[in-house]
Order: sequence, then structure tokens, then C-alpha cells
Amino acid sequence: MTEHGSGSGPAGGHDLSAGGDVMDRVTWCAREALRAAHSCHPATTIELLNVSENATFLVKDPEAGPSVLRVHRLGYHTEDEIASELAWMDALRAEAGVRTPRVLPAADGRRVVTVAERGGAAARHCVRFEFLPGTEPGGEPDLTKSHFAELGEITARMHEHSRHWRRPAWFTRFHWDYPAAFGHAPRWGRWQDGIGVGTSEREVLARLDDMLRTRLQAFGTGPARYGLVHADTRLANLLVHEGAVSVIDFDDSGFSWYLYDLGTSMSFFEHSPEVPGLVDSWLEGYRRAGELSGEDQAEIWTFIMFRRLLLLAWIGSHQGVDIAAELGAGYTQGTCDLAESYLSTH
Repeated sequence: MTEHGSGSGPAGGHDLSAGGDVMDRVTWCAREALRAAHSCHPATTIELLNVSENATFLVKDPEAGPSVLRVHRLGYHTEDEIASELAWMDALRAEAGVRTPRVLPAADGRRVVTVAERGGAAARHCVRFEFLPGTEPGGEPDLTKSHFAELGEITARMHEHSRHWRRPAWFTRFHWDYPAAFGHAPRWGRWQDGIGVGTSEREVLARLDDMLRTRLQAFGTGPARYGLVHADTRLANLLVHEGAVSVIDFDDSGFSWYLYDLGTSMSFFEHSPEVPGLVDSWLEGYRRAGELSGEDQAEIWTFIMFRRLLLLAWIGSHQGVDIAAELGAGYTQGTCDLAESYLSTH
């Protein structure tokens, strides 16, 4: 594994959770990126859509129509890493039949526009995307299962493309391996610093951590199991419109186990009794375009728990994000319950 990118910043650091005037500064960067680099109608407006790893804005141009502007958090990606993300999105759309949003370049051709904050204390990378119509999948259980089957098939197509794509020589993305998740400088912070992690929680989660490390080491990182993945295939990152499904938000894409994408598709509801059925639907769809060995399938819950423990760390280091505040200590307790169940069978 040689594709390690730089620029991940301090472990767990998330400046958008810092409070104060951070969102005022981010919004100023968004406006400045549009003003300085893009041809926009004078009456163009922006509206904050959400804050997660980055801040995302809806741009309303009365002439060009809507678009989406992403303003990056500080220290998470270098410009080359962002350019690599965009290159894979282009290739998936052109070569694998996966619908991804097109990048809307600046007037001078730049796809990544870097804007200094007011006063010049820091600079943020900004990317403008086309607006794709659609809504997040949801609804009745049977409908959700059909969406998970479609997600499985799309994921298989992305994995097949990843295995055979000749990446540009300059391509660089980070890894989602055990050291990146839970090592000495974990990318999203330490699970030990999660909300509500006390002595008893730390004991069971430490046993889970040890088991994950052991099983992942045994599973290995051979090319059939480990490669370039989306790394955040939650339903929130799918848009359904007139029967067509688009995949968005490749910001966390990088090198990991292919099964990690299955783990991410269950994000935040791994404890739901519907998960086994949704996994079956995902697998049904995946088999339409890809293959999974019996050894792969035996580790499905390893990757669901890998993601669950990683999200516990994310919640602790992203407490300014709405979903982190909503889940809080309850997510920690649920993780402990799931850990006990997983440890009893693995």
C-alpha cells in the first residue's frame, strides 16, 4: 500500500466543529470563490445545505440554474487529493456507468479553487458541482430493500472499475486501514474520546478493537480485497430521480477493503433489526455485477463493526455537526451492545 496521501491534518481535528465565527468565515469563502473564480449572475445567492466533514452550499443562479459548492474543512485534503477524487468521479461516470455529479470549473479552468479566509489566516479549497435532482432513498421497508439491492450493484460496478482503472501518476488518496482508523494518530480521533465512553464502555470497546485488529490482519490487503473505494456509501449519499440513482460525496474516497463500503452503507443504524435483511439485499445486488467469496462474507460484521467504532470516534470529534449531537452517548451504549454480540460470535 503505497498510495498514502498527505495533508490529513491533526488527528481528529475538525475546525467546522470549533464554534465561534467559523461558519461566517466559511460562508465568506464560499461567496468569494464564486465571485472571484466563477461567472455568476449578480443576483446569485447561496444557502447552507449541511455541515459534515465539509460545508456544502446550494448556489442559486437566476441564469445558470442551481449548483452545489463544497467548501473544505482545513487540513483534511491537499489540492492533489481533491483533484484525485474528482478524476475518479469523472472516470466512473465515463467508464462504469455510475452517475456522479460533474465538476463545474472556474472561468479560468480550475476545478479546485483555493480562497484565503478574510484576513488571510487560512485558505480553503472549494469545488463547484452540477446540481443533480433527486431525493435520498427511504420509505417502506420493501422500498428500502430495493434501494439497498441497487446500491449493492452500483458498489460492485465501482469496485470492478477500481480494480482495473489505470490511475493517473499523480493520483493520491488516503487509506482507511486499521492504523488510519484506530492507530496512534486516528483520522477521526480516538474512540476512547467518544461521548459517554466511561470505564465499563472502554473495557468492552477495547476488546472489540483488539478483535478487529486481529481479524483484519488475518483477512489481509490483497488486491482482490483491498483497493480504491467510495468509503461513505450511506443512503444519504444517493439521489433517486425518476428511477435513476446518482452517487455523490466522494470526499472520503480512498484505499480500503472493498467490504468497508458495505459497512458504511449501514452507518448510524447498525443496531437496527432490519440490518440483516438489508445486508442480504445489498449482497443480492452486488452479485449482479461482482463476486464475493465465502471468506469475504464471513467478515461482513467485522466491517460493520469497524465502521461503527470509527463513527463513535467521529461523533466525539465532530460534536458541532447536527447528527453527532443527536446521537451522542446513546450511540456509544448501542455500540457496546453490538460489540458484546459480535464478540460472542467472532
